[in-house]
Amino acid sequence: MTESNLARVLQDDPAPAAGDGEAFVVFTPSGRRGRFKLGTPVLEAARKLGVDIDSVCGGRGICGRCQVDVNQGSFAKFQIESRSDNLTRPGAQEMRYADKRGLAAGRRLSCSARLVGDVVIDVPETSQVHRQIVRKRAEARVIDIKPILKLHYVEVREPDMHDPSGDFRRLCESLREQWPDWGIAQDVTCDLPVLVELQRALRKGAWKVTVCLREGRRVVAVWPGFREKIYGLAVDIGSTTMSAHLCELATGEVVASGGVMNPQIRYGEDLMSRVSYVMMNPGGEVELTRVVREAINHLATEVAAEAGIAREDIVDLVFVGNPIMHHLLLGIDPTELGGAPFALAIDTSINLKAAELGLTLHPDARVYGLPCIAGHVGADTAAVILSEAPHNQDAMTLIVDVGTNAELVLGNRHRLLAASSPTGPAFEGAQISSGQRAAPGAIERVRIDPETLVPRFKVIGSDLWSDEPGFEDEIRRTGVTGICGSGIIEVLAEMFLAGILKADGTIDGAAAARSPLIEADGRTFAYRLTPEVSIVQNDVRAIQLAKAALYAGARLLMDKMGVDSVERIILAGAFGSHIDTKYAMVLGMIPDCRLDRVWSVGNAAGTGARIALLNAEARREIETVVRRVEKIETAVEPRFQEHFVGAMALPHATADYSNLAAAVTLPARASGDDGSGGGEGGGGRRRGGRRGRGVE
Repeated sequence: MTESNLARVLQDDPAPAAGDGEAFVVFTPSGRRGRFKLGTPVLEAARKLGVDIDSVCGGRGICGRCQVDVNQGSFAKFQIESRSDNLTRPGAQEMRYADKRGLAAGRRLSCSARLVGDVVIDVPETSQVHRQIVRKRAEARVIDIKPILKLHYVEVREPDMHDPSGDFRRLCESLREQWPDWGIAQDVTCDLPVLVELQRALRKGAWKVTVCLREGRRVVAVWPGFREKIYGLAVDIGSTTMSAHLCELATGEVVASGGVMNPQIRYGEDLMSRVSYVMMNPGGEVELTRVVREAINHLATEVAAEAGIAREDIVDLVFVGNPIMHHLLLGIDPTELGGAPFALAIDTSINLKAAELGLTLHPDARVYGLPCIAGHVGADTAAVILSEAPHNQDAMTLIVDVGTNAELVLGNRHRLLAASSPTGPAFEGAQISSGQRAAPGAIERVRIDPETLVPRFKVIGSDLWSDEPGFEDEIRRTGVTGICGSGIIEVLAEMFLAGILKADGTIDGAAAARSPLIEADGRTFAYRLTPEVSIVQNDVRAIQLAKAALYAGARLLMDKMGVDSVERIILAGAFGSHIDTKYAMVLGMIPDCRLDRVWSVGNAAGTGARIALLNAEARREIETVVRRVEKIETAVEPRFQEHFVGAMALPHATADYSNLAAAVTLPARASGDDGSGGGEGGGGRRRGGRRGRGVE
């Protein structure tokens, strides 16, 4: 099974066969989809699918909270053509609302618009009751500050009739005279925006100004009087979410942080879907570039407002992202990354003017992009390497950046390997029957009593467990809305430890004799977690596919490195930071390792972007290190399939998990229970009885 074939297994979900008089509708960013009779209101379809759309007026077109956007174009993943005329034309209610309150171009009221054809509907954040929580905070980290931009206060000699020299010449002379030990170049230059404002600044400041210099040789800005702070922005462009950290460049202090859903998600949940959109819709890359640049401008405005500064005070920006996000921000068509040999347009670092990318920061602000490594291992992975520095360690370290497309790095100071693995969106709640992205009301922690099989859980927005006093009062406003990625990992691991799940991933119908929470679900069984949320067999299979792809990628790197074990495992990424590492190992997402040497580091890509923003030497360091990284292309490695098949079992069909077994009582494996479904090649022995104990 090649990586591209595996990606199709994990990600493709075309429209089901049409019935007479039916339309297929897909909602983003949730990914919920289904068929409905023609004439069904969009809001009704959304509610039947469990899509989060606000409405308080009972569908009378009064409140306007149920606004949606129609995505235009061909969507190969769903095998449909989405057009605005696949909804009914605006009726009297919508026209009346638009006249009185206004509707943005292309917006529709979902209570009034009805289905007349196949369509992809985007639910904007403002229309969601339970809005996505973008959990990409700035991780605490001591960073060696070696700024690329520095401030210099100078007093400039005034012009007179006997000295015809220009203001910029005298400014540069003053810099060298008054800051003799700061390595200011003899040939200091500037761009036009500086010259445009120079004379006004000098005269307004009575010839006393603060100069911002880049690397001692280029004037970026001149402000009248004394100024002591300048700011930079570190941006992580994830395929699902984007984050930005506003930093004071002299001290490194993070003065504000912000996050948004990546607006490109409306064109596809995963990277290959977005490439497909570009291929199927001429000029589609222009639209994807436009929306991601708008999102960065929005983030810049948001964090600047939070910090109480003007957006024009941001003089530097560093961005990281996977190769497709990287190329789209730059306006490069990502089509070549959609198939072998996955050719990058550029793999070196990027230095551009912010204005070239349509970013409205300081007029002379610059943008630095970290180098990509190869194929689908991009600048975000380079940032993770910069953050975690495996190239400076003796210990054999595995770094896993968990996401829709997982990136893996293995090595130490002697050698570094990297690969990508197409895990798909299941870890983030997509393709799960009750799954959702992180939002208030989503289950994020689960424990199951191994004797009674009764669960208890936590939801986002409350610190209480469901069996604690006051829980119902705390969640009264949100209720229980579904289960997010970390909750999915925990509930499946707990089901396995409690004997509800077999090692091959099937829900054990025999467990129904132990608890009424095990319910028949057609030819299979389901586990009732709450009245609203059940775990069905297809949910388990979706996670098995994703975790097997993740493990197979890691194991392939270990083969290439010639090692059978690793000394440290680091889980990176916003999602990785919310996974309990023990449960990740119980499911077999990662290889066996001592649990005290497995930890999460949060958004390491964002941390790496901050390091590059604040330390000029770090930029040169990572530019050198990435050229040492050996990219392993899983798509052409025959052993990837072998590792994938073995990793379908929980935690694995044959791999030794002795470190895990020393800390957690794993269920004994029945003969032939190897995860393949075929009953051959049973795995190794497991400690403990059939029922395992939970992990606290």
